[in-house]
Parts: sequence; structure tokens; C-alpha cells
Amino acid sequence: MVKYKILNLYACLGGNRFKWDEVANIEVTAVELDPELARLYQERFPNDKVIIEDAHQYLLDHYKEFDFIWSSPPCPTHSKINISQKNKWKMKYPDMRLYQEVIFLDNWFTGKYVVENVIPYYEPLIPAKKRGRHLYWTNFNLPVIKERDAIIRRWQIPELEKHHGIDLSSYKGLQNKRKIGRNLVDYEAGKTILETALGIIKRENVNQTTMF
Repeated sequence: MVKYKILNLYACLGGNRFKWDEVANIEVTAVELDPELARLYQERFPNDKVIIEDAHQYLLDHYKEFDFIWSSPPCPTHSKINISQKNKWKMKYPDMRLYQEVIFLDNWFTGKYVVENVIPYYEPLIPAKKRGRHLYWTNFNLPVIKERDAIIRRWQIPELEKHHGIDLSSYKGLQNKRKIGRNLVDYEAGKTILETALGIIKRENVNQTTMF
């Protein structure tokens, strides 16, 4: 059986990854900078390889090793909340590593990829596919995704933990626990996207082997 090698960047607690094992035989490498989130991710997915490193650099160094790459770069500097709160906190430049990764993957990566982020307060510099409150940059056609974010974002920690199948009680890091739960990609969206990407990879492989 074919085993697909997947890179999960800025992995957090693997909201996107939760149902991937239902899709195919996979080998996942997850990269997360927060040691506490990395620890909880490893407990949740003990068979994944978890790397505590800068995901942006790891992508540059290891992209050739994977069939599918999912990247969810930090979203706060792009979020529309910057406009509503612009008189209440010190503003920052939008983090352009988001677009660096889109450009890099689109031109150098031979597999399938998705870069996920919020809908920004400005016009996106590179056109993307809008699904719910997210933008997705991909090199394959993205299906309709039924996101439940409008409901999920109103939930408190116990509801978020139940929905995502996580336990934040032992988290000792600096990030807000409710924010962690709210920012996880809906697992049904993650599953649908991987199904689509791997389906395309399989069809491409079949076409390559039957051309001659």
C-alpha cells in the first residue's frame, strides 16, 4: 500500500490533521515552535514525527521530502481585528512570510499543497480560494467545504475541547487556551482537502504510468 508523506506546518494541535488517517495510509511530520503545543500534539498523534522548529525555515530545508504540504502560518497580523482594534494596540506590519510560502510552493514544490489563513483586512496580494472565514492557496481545485467556524468561535474552552477531541488542561505555555481552540481548522475541512489532494495525486500517478 502506498504511504503518502505529509508535512504539517505550524501544526498547533492538529485540527486539520484529526481525520487524515481515515483518508489514506500516511506518514506525517508536524512542525510546531511552541514546545507545549508540540508536546500535546505528540500525545494526540503518537505516530507522527513532531519537530520543534521554525516551520518557515523547515519548509525551505525539507520540502522535497513530501507528497503533500499543509501550512497554516500565523494569522494575527493579517486578521480583520486589526482594523477594529487599531486605536487600542500597537500595529505591526503584516507578516509577509505567508506570501513567501505561497510563491515558493507554487514555483518549487512538485507535490500538492495548501496554505491556509484568515480573510485579511486588506485585499489579498495573491488570489486565493475563500471558504468560510478562511482563504486557501492551493495548486489544485478546492471543493466546497462546510465550515462550522461561525458556531465554533462562540464556544468556550469545554465546548472547544469536546468538539476537537483535545484536552488543554495541562497546557503550560503562554498562549490563550480559548484562542488555541478557536484557531484550530475544522477537522471536516481538513479531511475534505486531503481527500481531494491525494485523489489528484493518485490520478496523476495513473496517467504517468499509462502514457507509454
